[in-house]
Amino acid sequence: MDARLPAHLEVAGIIRAIESQGGFASVIAKGEKDAGTILILTIYRGENAVLFERMPQLDGSRPYIAAKQQNAENPHEISEYLEKRKRQDPDIWILEADIADRERFVASLPR
Repeated sequence: MDARLPAHLEVAGIIRAIESQGGFASVIAKGEKDAGTILILTIYRGENAVLFERMPQLDGSRPYIAAKQQNAENPHEISEYLEKRKRQDPDIWILEADIADRERFVASLPR
């Protein structure tokens, strides 16, 4: 039996955690209810976007890792990457979170 939390419950929990820390989050792509991949696009006051994605590790953990960072020379790079990911995987969830201390927040998420 898989002990993973269904994706829609995990997304709801992440949103509540962000809001409890004074941030704001919204779902910008709603994926498969039970097993969709979750990406978290973090920003702070509309700047410095960083995209976090879960990456399986050899020890069996699945931490969120910074997959993309906003590029000043190509500000559309992250949105183009997200569109590509949605085409590749229609079950994907994408959250956008405006939160002050993104690294600390992401590190606090269950692995």
